[in-house]
Amino acid sequence: MNGLSTALIFVGLVLVGGIISFVKQKMPTSLIVLLSISAAMCLVAGVMRLEVWN
Repeated sequence: MNGLSTALIFVGLVLVGGIISFVKQKMPTSLIVLLSISAAMCLVAGVMRLEVWN
C-alpha cells in the first residue's frame, strides 16, 4: 500500500463520516448526494491504486 492509496482511502472514510453527520443534522439532500459521490470516488480510486492487483 503506497501513500496515495492510503490517503485516498482515508479521505473517503472521512467523507463517509461526514455523510453520516449530515444525515443526522438533516442537511439538504443534494449536499448529501454530492458528498456521497465524492466519497465513493475517493474510496474506489484508493482501492484501485492498491498494489495487490498486479
